[in-house]
Amino acid sequence: MKVNFIGLGYIGLPTAIIAAKHGIEIAGTDINPDIVEATNQGHLHIVEPDMEDMLREVVANGKLKAYTEPQLSDAYFIVVPTPFKGNHEPDITYVEAATRSVVPFLKEGDLFVIESTSPVGTTEKMRDVIVSLRPELEGKIFMAYCPERVLPGNVAYELINNDRVIGGINPQSTEKAKEFYSQFVKGALHSTDSRTAEMCKLTENASRDVQIAFANELSLICAKAGINVWKLIELANRHPRVNILQPGCGVGGHCIAVDPYFITADFPEESKLIAQARETNNGKAEWCTGQILAQILKFEKENGRKPRVALMGLAFKPNIDDLRESPAMEIAKGVTDAVASQYLMVVEPNIKSHPRFALTGFREAYDKADIVVFLVNHREFAALNYRTDVKVLDFCGVFKLPYII
Repeated sequence: MKVNFIGLGYIGLPTAIIAAKHGIEIAGTDINPDIVEATNQGHLHIVEPDMEDMLREVVANGKLKAYTEPQLSDAYFIVVPTPFKGNHEPDITYVEAATRSVVPFLKEGDLFVIESTSPVGTTEKMRDVIVSLRPELEGKIFMAYCPERVLPGNVAYELINNDRVIGGINPQSTEKAKEFYSQFVKGALHSTDSRTAEMCKLTENASRDVQIAFANELSLICAKAGINVWKLIELANRHPRVNILQPGCGVGGHCIAVDPYFITADFPEESKLIAQARETNNGKAEWCTGQILAQILKFEKENGRKPRVALMGLAFKPNIDDLRESPAMEIAKGVTDAVASQYLMVVEPNIKSHPRFALTGFREAYDKADIVVFLVNHREFAALNYRTDVKVLDFCGVFKLPYII
């Protein structure tokens, strides 16, 4: 069996590597020639523990090769982005473009699977696209939707061990897709239809968004009430049926910060709680920006000079290099619009450079700053000793400090 993965990003490339590691012949396709070249040289273009060694192995033994165009295969997996258009309306043009790119290669008995996060009904829409271009294939190929369930930074383990939900456009397609995933997934494979599988992905991340929104809203209440939110949550979670998450400076990434909009766009009247959670989490980043700027003004009034400000972390979560939808990035942009660059030190230990920000080492920034702002709880920051001589704004729980207001 030869399998073509269309899209070699944060999910497509690791999945292709894992499948190749289990003996499946993989052709990886990406429109970015730099990604294709790096992949064929055994260089991982993302930060993901243990994955680059596996990439080198499967490239060296010929099980994985990358291309800029689709390749004739027996199965095709669509793993491309689904961005927004207009007012947070899901844009499936990348999915459709990827689908159209493989249509000339499809033949009777092939498997076609979408892993990209998609609005309900997308798999059926792609079936209609295929049939409109190749009517002789109607009922002759297997089509399914199977969303990923991985945690960045732990992808190698989770791709193999997590359960998967697999929804075909018919029962035969579901079983065909399960046959493929069973070659490397140790977790349970749960059968359903494509619409339920599409909604399952959206539901999982919308649920997490709502739970995070509760923690973020609680942090704002505690700031006004003069209560340490970290201690409060620790105590509340002693209740056997309470499990409050940790607050942060917002929600980022291309899942939790995005997927709920796929529900609210199609079901605006029925998804008011989900929509409010999105507003709460987006608003937390704005609140943090306001707190930072207020502390800068306070320092100037008290000291007669501008403070040196260290912004600690840009990624959307700890210990990764992924900046997509990152609230820390939005906060950094908001602060840089108000603070001259010579007074600002931006830290992100998981990337080498950034087109907008000149990056500073975390120890240097921490030691030189008058105001330290922890935006992401990266593992490197655990080595820092708490400074009592500067203002520390701890929005992510590095030192579990009370929020200021």
